[in-house]
Amino acid sequence: MSIISEKKADRKIVSISSKRQITIPQKFFQALHFELEAECELHDNEIIIRPVKTVYDNDFAEQILEELIADGLSGNELLAEFKKRQAQIRPAVKSMLSEAKAVAEGKAVAEGKADYASYNDVFETEE
Repeated sequence: MSIISEKKADRKIVSISSKRQITIPQKFFQALHFELEAECELHDNEIIIRPVKTVYDNDFAEQILEELIADGLSGNELLAEFKKRQAQIRPAVKSMLSEAKAVAEGKAVAEGKADYASYNDVFETEE
């Protein structure tokens, strides 16, 4: 005799305000560890709402600081350049993930767009 286990999905209907705003139920908010931002993705006929992963911003912080200090930056100049480079991380990672997904699905290869970039290609500053 085989027993099939079905995982019951939590479901909650929420109101949409006149300004198109919704409130994430507290149970979901806490379970998924939301912080200050949510990422919305349109997928087929659904909207997927998930917490923004802030690890992108911090993953390279030490490496960025090491490079900037090695370049002789300090004080306000160091802070300004650090913020500039750190702001480039999330879009670069999202772009690389999109490209990787396209390669995995065979789309990029078929369209001749299977280019790859190194860390320096993505984060190197123009002189």
